[in-house]
Amino acid sequence: MNKRHRVSASTAVVGLVIAGVHFIGATSAHADGVKPSVPPGTEPSASAPVPIDSSAPGLKIPQGGTLAPVKVLDIAEVVEDLGGEQRRQETNQTVMMALQSEVLFPENSAVFNAQAAARIQAIANEINTQKATRVRVFGFTDDQGSYEHGKELSKQRADAVQAELAKTVTSPGVIYDVRGYSEDYPIADNGTEEGRKKNRRVEITFPRTTPAGGN
Repeated sequence: MNKRHRVSASTAVVGLVIAGVHFIGATSAHADGVKPSVPPGTEPSASAPVPIDSSAPGLKIPQGGTLAPVKVLDIAEVVEDLGGEQRRQETNQTVMMALQSEVLFPENSAVFNAQAAARIQAIANEINTQKATRVRVFGFTDDQGSYEHGKELSKQRADAVQAELAKTVTSPGVIYDVRGYSEDYPIADNGTEEGRKKNRRVEITFPRTTPAGGN
């Protein structure tokens, strides 16, 4: 490689570093009218760092530039029962429990069936164990029927779950964030009944205060 090529390669590497330094830690923004891919407040708490080859020749950090601090990425562990009726997702910061609507409510209804209370109380007991003071309860539907009907039904179901949780959650001053999202944020293909069944759900999310598997 001649001198001219070496200078060009070094310049290219420095350019990559400048780009990496500039964007590390930047917050993502969504254009007006464009929906995020996940419900607000459920985005990952840390983003992957820009990869940099520390052995690259000519690697230099521009004057005044600094590398972003090291972050521990959330590692999500997902456990789903055999029937897919209940799904548990844990990270180092949160616990999320998703219950399919069919195990809680009759079709097109926000009135609990006979088994619903026991399932929700079990989640409430874990909220007590974690001593959580903020709980999100989000309702979702599939894409069948009108969007507005789905939004109303998903909110009614989320309200019903929150009210049942409140009967067992004993932590003082718990703040609930209750929302209905209709068919937004599907987790499966709405083109099949199996996928639509997974999308009809209520998610309960709360912060973790004990390690995974801890008491």
